[in-house]
Amino acid sequence: MNSNTQKLSVKEKIGYALGDLSANLIFQTLMTFLAFFYTDIYKIAPETASAIIFFVGLFAALFFNPVMGAIADRTNTKWGKFRPWILWTTIPFGIIAILTFSTPDFSPTGKVIYAVVTYTLLLVLYAANNLPYSALSGVITGNMAERNSISSYRFIAVMVAQFIIQVLLYPIVNIVGEGDQAVGLEKVMTFLVIIGTIFLFITFFTTKERILPKPEQRSSIKEDLTDLFKNKPWVIMLFLVTLLFISLALKGGMLIYYFENYISLPHLTSFLEGLGVNSHDDIVGYGFGLFNAGGIIFMIVGIMFSKRLADKYGKRDVFGIGLLLATLFIMLFYFYPPESITLMFVTQICHGFFYGITIPLLWAMIADVADYSEWKNNRRATAIIFSAMMVGLKLGLTFGTSFVTGILSLYNYDSTLTTQAASTINGIKLSISIYAAIPFLIGLVSLYFYEINKTMELQIESELKERRNIKVTK
Repeated sequence: MNSNTQKLSVKEKIGYALGDLSANLIFQTLMTFLAFFYTDIYKIAPETASAIIFFVGLFAALFFNPVMGAIADRTNTKWGKFRPWILWTTIPFGIIAILTFSTPDFSPTGKVIYAVVTYTLLLVLYAANNLPYSALSGVITGNMAERNSISSYRFIAVMVAQFIIQVLLYPIVNIVGEGDQAVGLEKVMTFLVIIGTIFLFITFFTTKERILPKPEQRSSIKEDLTDLFKNKPWVIMLFLVTLLFISLALKGGMLIYYFENYISLPHLTSFLEGLGVNSHDDIVGYGFGLFNAGGIIFMIVGIMFSKRLADKYGKRDVFGIGLLLATLFIMLFYFYPPESITLMFVTQICHGFFYGITIPLLWAMIADVADYSEWKNNRRATAIIFSAMMVGLKLGLTFGTSFVTGILSLYNYDSTLTTQAASTINGIKLSISIYAAIPFLIGLVSLYFYEINKTMELQIESELKERRNIKVTK
């Protein structure tokens, strides 16, 4: 059975998905807690934390990701091109993840140096591990429906990781650390790294690369890059991914400050008690976790609708409608007073559902862009295309997270104060609503120029299938 028609086993789909669950135990922690960790736990000044996140992230995104893509595309082993990188980098990645969220007792300058070194190494190893992992989805199968299916499995796993980090991490850190968040975070990260390492090994042993470049294919890095910049859908997806992760990092990173400083604690306590939740003294931790839980659970529900809608209407159109509705619900947060707890939670649920529909489609669309490049140029360069998308992800994470610390500095946030100034609180509220919605809205406009609709998807799949079948029979 050839690679274009083969049905993937549930075992392989789950095995592949566990790799993203593992990666997102780290990525979601970076997106949700890195700014808070630097400013409130490790006590680095917001403006300094912003500079670390921005410049280190920019280096990793613009330099190492493209280099890693070119290396992965030129890797040839008995295990394939991309799977061996998962094997080689898993343990070092885990060790650096633990060190990044550790708090050695250094001087202020020593803390900055330690943060720069560990964050740099973490992003480099993340790219060396996760970029080949992402590219693997483009070579497991050439069947569009199976690709949509594996993306759905993958992003249910992402939602599980997101649930663990955004719902459980903060209260568990407080419990395990017995009030010392630095100790609690280090213990919890160690446990998560052990689990994540096991999952990545499972991914390596349960997956197989089936879509291979032609044996005679030889291309230089210059040719690969030329193909990229002539590939209009790739340019649009790079722009779109960057914008999406700016919004996600900004909203996700600022939410803990929103709960700590804006939401009415008496009303939140009453709301939790109405749900039968005994929050004890950690009202913010329980409220923050439950808030994220509602969004994530309904993201998973949205993911379940994603494949069926994409198969019928095409990825681009379904993605655009889902993103538009998700954006409208983000904007509503600006208008809620601190006491409107129920409205906040319901809005988060609605946002989660519609954004969930888009989640599997994003990376399936990027795999389609790799097919589009092969279809147009008769050369396949999967990893460098995915590396460019990882550039977008890292740029989005970098800009979004540095915006968190930058906005906090701009609005004079002071972690030593019990009550922040009104202007500071307004900046926090703007960040999770209007500011976070702007990149989403720009991304929606860019989709107008993305030409791979349902009709073109089917054409590309059919013509590539014919070419690959001819190659096999020669």
